[in-house]
Amino acid sequence: EGTTFYNGLMQALGFELIVATDSFAAYGKDVPQFLLMTPYDGKPYSTGNGTHVAFAAMSQPAVDQFHRHACDQGGLCEGKPGNRPVYPKSDVYAAFVRDPFGNKLEAIFNGFSV
Repeated sequence: EGTTFYNGLMQALGFELIVATDSFAAYGKDVPQFLLMTPYDGKPYSTGNGTHVAFAAMSQPAVDQFHRHACDQGGLCEGKPGNRPVYPKSDVYAAFVRDPFGNKLEAIFNGFSV
């Protein structure tokens, strides 16, 4: 269900869909780096309060593309692309969205892992 939304989002970050089944999708470059799965307990999924998933982007345009795709595919803007001086590094560029399922996502360039 989520692959329609996540296919373009992951492509903006340079990831490809490696494998997908009815309950599992793996995205990455050569190996899985992000997994999308249905809950193991069979109960409906839920979102965590105050949690989000951050993806390292390789450039500011990749952050912009991530945000644009998310919003075009039914995601909600939670913070437009731009500099984030509240981070320890002053030149961090990031964007925040909620996917159609309520999960908060971030694309971040020049953050801790890039």
